[in-house]
Amino acid sequence: MEVFFFYLFSLVMLLAAFRVITARNPVHAVLFLMLAFSQAAGIWLLLKAEFLAIALVLVYLGAVMVLFLFVVMMLDMHIDSLRQGFWRHFPLALAIGAVIALEMAVVLFSGFRREEAMPTPEIVNHAAGQVAQYSNTRALGSLLYTQYLYPVEIAAVILLVAMVAAIALALRERKDSKKVNPSRQVRVRAREQLEMVKMEPTRSPLPAEPTPGAPVEEVKK
Repeated sequence: MEVFFFYLFSLVMLLAAFRVITARNPVHAVLFLMLAFSQAAGIWLLLKAEFLAIALVLVYLGAVMVLFLFVVMMLDMHIDSLRQGFWRHFPLALAIGAVIALEMAVVLFSGFRREEAMPTPEIVNHAAGQVAQYSNTRALGSLLYTQYLYPVEIAAVILLVAMVAAIALALRERKDSKKVNPSRQVRVRAREQLEMVKMEPTRSPLPAEPTPGAPVEEVKK
C-alpha cells in the first residue's frame, strides 16, 4: 500500500512540476507549484519524516507560496510581453535543461555512494538506562540549532531579504491613488490650519462724476 501511494504522489508531483514550467498564466504556475509541494510532503510522510512534511506544508504552502501568489497578482504582469523573445532564448534554456538532466541521470544511475542509513530506532535508552520514546523532531531540532546553527540563521536572513524585496516590488506608487502622509498629520496644529486676517470693510465704488465741459452722450431709445 505504501508503494502505491509513493508512486501516486510521485506521479502527481512530476505532472505538477511539468505544469509549473509550461503554464502560460503565472498564477496557475504558482498553484501547480503548491500542488507539487503538497505531494512532496506526502512522500516525506511515507519516509517517516513527519517534521519535514509538516514544515513543508506550514512554511512553503502556508507562508512562502501564499506570498509568491500575492506578489504575482499584485505585480500585474503583462503575459504578452513575457512571451516575447521565448524562441530566441529557447536554445539556451534547452542546453541548460539538458545539462541538468544529465547530472540527475549520473546521480541516479551511479548511486549516492554512501553507506546505508541505519534504521531509526523506535525506542532508545537514556544514559541512566531508562527506556524512552525516540523523537525525530527533537533529534532534528537539536541538530539544526547546534551543528547547523549558522546555516539556519543565514537562510533566515535570505528569506527576510526576499520578503522585503517582494514587498518593495509590489508597493509601487500609482498616480491615480490618493494618500496622506501620517507624519505630517501628527505634527498638525490647530493654529496652523486656521488663520484670522483683519480686513477693512469693502464698499461698492461710487459712480464717476461727469467732467465739466465734456460732451454728454444721448441715450438712444
